[in-house]
Amino acid sequence: MKASRLKSVLATIASAAVVVALTPAPARAATYDGLENCPLSSAALRDPTNLQVGCVHSVTNGGSVTIGSNVVPLTSPITIQFGVYWPAGGPVREFPDGTVANVYSTVPAPRGKTLVAKPLQVAIPGIANLIPGVTSVFAQVELAGPITGFVPLATGEDTPVFVLPVKLHLYNALFGTRCYIGSDSSPINFSPTTGTTHPPAPNKPVTGNAGNITIEPDPNGFETLGVGFTGATLVDNAYPVPKANGCGLIPGSLDGLINLAFGLPSAAGRNAVEFSGNNTTFAVSPSLDDLTQALAAS
Repeated sequence: MKASRLKSVLATIASAAVVVALTPAPARAATYDGLENCPLSSAALRDPTNLQVGCVHSVTNGGSVTIGSNVVPLTSPITIQFGVYWPAGGPVREFPDGTVANVYSTVPAPRGKTLVAKPLQVAIPGIANLIPGVTSVFAQVELAGPITGFVPLATGEDTPVFVLPVKLHLYNALFGTRCYIGSDSSPINFSPTTGTTHPPAPNKPVTGNAGNITIEPDPNGFETLGVGFTGATLVDNAYPVPKANGCGLIPGSLDGLINLAFGLPSAAGRNAVEFSGNNTTFAVSPSLDDLTQALAAS
């Protein structure tokens, strides 16, 4: 069973390589761009039972987050980076055409660099933004748990590429330092896809874009494979958003006001996220030693 699963995955990669070879490609990018923060020394990647290990670096350059009727543009890049591993007997996801793809577990990047983003300025509904940080809110997107269900070969399928649990840390002169929408125990779970979503009403299905895919063998002859996804759009409009918590100079005293202003909690079917202009580098190898040498030689 394990061999057949792996064979199916490799066949999918090989098929994609043929498509790429026959398709005019964009200008060649560096095979392993941005992978210097991969956690190569982690115990999870060093486990000898792994059949595949890898590194991921993904940058989103635009898009928006919608909570109810409030739309927050993503005005600066958001970077997500982590290591991945797939052990013997690891999980797979089956697609409608009968092919399967590995579901990778993830390892956070060192020094808290798994998610890197600048604060977003959010208008307070019903208030003119005259003094940023007083008549508006700065929202910092923070991880609320590990990234799970990473399936890079889900690109173009109607299924999530990963699950990203986040919380929004709100900063305002009156909100105190512990004001959040979402928490580690009750996160906002983004499950974006490059395919078509299946949200509850009143949201309607929306479709992402797989962008351009390139598959490059290691230029120095290692077994590591470089996979690039450029210009992709990932979408999700089926997630709920929980209440605010810890807000106010006396923590919790302004939770109700923020919930009223932003319409929280906001049920699934009333929210949306779009990660556009997404460029992802994925390096994968059957051996951690091979992967480490390939990255060092690049």
